[in-house]
Amino acid sequence: MSMEGAAWHSLWSTAGAQKDNGGVTRQTVRRTIAFAKPYRARLVVFVVFSVISAFIAVATPLLAGQIVNAIVARTDLQLIIFLAGMIALVAVAEAGVGLLVRWISSQLGEDVILDLRKSVFDHVQRMPIAFFTRTRTGALVSRLNSDVIGAQQAFSGTLSGIVSNLVTLVLTLIVMLGTSWQVTVLALVLLPIFLIPARRFGSRIASMRKEAANLNADMSTQMTERFSAPGATLVKLFGRPADESKEFFVRAARVRDIGVKSTMMQFVFVTALTFVSALALALVYGLGGFYAVRGDLAAGDVVVLALLLTRLYAPLTALASARVDLMSALVSFARVFEILDLKPLIDQKPEAKEFPTGPLGVEFDNVRFGYPAADKVSLASLEDVATLDARGGEEVLHGISFTAKPGETIALVGSSGAGKSTIAQLLARLYDVDSGAVRIGGLDVRDSTFDSLRSALSMVTQDGHLFHETIRSNLLLAKPEASEADLWSALRRARLESLIESMPDGLDTVVGERGYRLSGGERQRLTIARLLLVQPAVVILDEATAALDSTNEAAVQAALGEALRGRTAIVIAHRLSTIREADAILVLEGGNIVERGTHSELLAAQGRYAELYETQFAQADQGTGGASGSAESMPAAAQ
Repeated sequence: MSMEGAAWHSLWSTAGAQKDNGGVTRQTVRRTIAFAKPYRARLVVFVVFSVISAFIAVATPLLAGQIVNAIVARTDLQLIIFLAGMIALVAVAEAGVGLLVRWISSQLGEDVILDLRKSVFDHVQRMPIAFFTRTRTGALVSRLNSDVIGAQQAFSGTLSGIVSNLVTLVLTLIVMLGTSWQVTVLALVLLPIFLIPARRFGSRIASMRKEAANLNADMSTQMTERFSAPGATLVKLFGRPADESKEFFVRAARVRDIGVKSTMMQFVFVTALTFVSALALALVYGLGGFYAVRGDLAAGDVVVLALLLTRLYAPLTALASARVDLMSALVSFARVFEILDLKPLIDQKPEAKEFPTGPLGVEFDNVRFGYPAADKVSLASLEDVATLDARGGEEVLHGISFTAKPGETIALVGSSGAGKSTIAQLLARLYDVDSGAVRIGGLDVRDSTFDSLRSALSMVTQDGHLFHETIRSNLLLAKPEASEADLWSALRRARLESLIESMPDGLDTVVGERGYRLSGGERQRLTIARLLLVQPAVVILDEATAALDSTNEAAVQAALGEALRGRTAIVIAHRLSTIREADAILVLEGGNIVERGTHSELLAAQGRYAELYETQFAQADQGTGGASGSAESMPAAAQ
């Protein structure tokens, strides 16, 4: 590494490692070392070749000095040719060992990235839904990208740098002091002039980089929100494109200004340090030449000192920044370990069982539940807050008990926040109950395997979420082994076959982000087709038609007829059309079941259900001509 290269390295090591070290503890160091155990054999090889590379780096200046001495002494030409050949061999060896070290370093670092990313990704998938509702997606993705890459540097960069630079520094100092201790000591006097500006400039550039990173993050957030289909619609509806453009321009202009300022500061810094390096080199040549003229030093030794000087400053500056580099890598490890230390609230027991085959009933037995507090499921750094919200844990379901026999449909109604969706989430085991039990086919869902639960139960939600992938991929999410015939059969029963056939790419049509290339009814029917592929024994409909108009609702209801045939169903809805023919209706308020019965029984009781009917359902009921004539009444297949 040249002196200019050393300047850049020192600058960026200092600027790039300005992170909060509060998360680094001895435990972090121990866990990092333990994490490296599977790679210890490669680490040993890596260190050995790094040391060899350091020895080779010192050999070239010594050989160059011998050639100069041989030329001055007018020695045999063969010796000069031999020494030149040795320099060429050393160069080849240095390149070969350098490539090998780089290959081992790269492979080791990428393996670390792979393992860390997979560990974090798998762990995050096991987190409860509350984790995702609280966490900023961008902050979570950052842990899988920048922090994991930062942790990689501990293996691929920092470790090799410390070893090779330390060996190079020791060997260089030994050779230089042995050659001329006076010149060596005088050259070292300039070292503080080299290092101190690196620290000061590095800190200033680090603050500018941090500000630029924050502004870039703001721009990314603005683009992500405004370029999504709902965001773009909102901007257009309120006629604010010009204001949005102005706001974006202000942020982008600040990034530009910071970029120009930091570029000039970097150039001034490197130019100044290169000047200092040139002064040190001039000092070596001047003082060394003086001693050579006096006969106290050979001419070749002056060349050796000059060449070794470049190999002295580089490792010194690198080692000066090594602690910062190491702390930066450990901070990245600590941030990754933060995620891994969040314990999933839902786990599969070692002795977990599978549900019995055939029709299955559902039972809620004195269920009590409160959503977990933030400190149980999240991190302040992932929510971009100083401290986590202390609220949470209050009980929202108070002793819920009911039974749905195999093939029955149970409807849940009540005002917003009454606990309807919470019941659905507990049945799907998106959360676990605090007390009591939720059973399917007589087996507590906490005692079942995850695969068995996902095969026995499926849910259709209001938003009908789809991934930005093909129709085929979105369907295969439910059943990866499904054949082409299975896919078309599910689409036909979901009343989507003709639509998909009319698309140029058929099953390979990309549905767009969140499925926005399809209408609301089409998205919902596609999620029903996904359910039909699984053929579950239990179905949950969580307001599956609440956001649809009457035409789309009729199409979706026809698809639901297929989905509900012969299956146990828990239906949550605000529309009477989806619950009128249910075997039982449960009315919830404040986390309690306040009424239960059939539609006619509850109307006759003139209680809370009758009140809901009058305020929410009556107008729709009159508009469709009553229960018997309603085009939106529960499909015959579900009755």
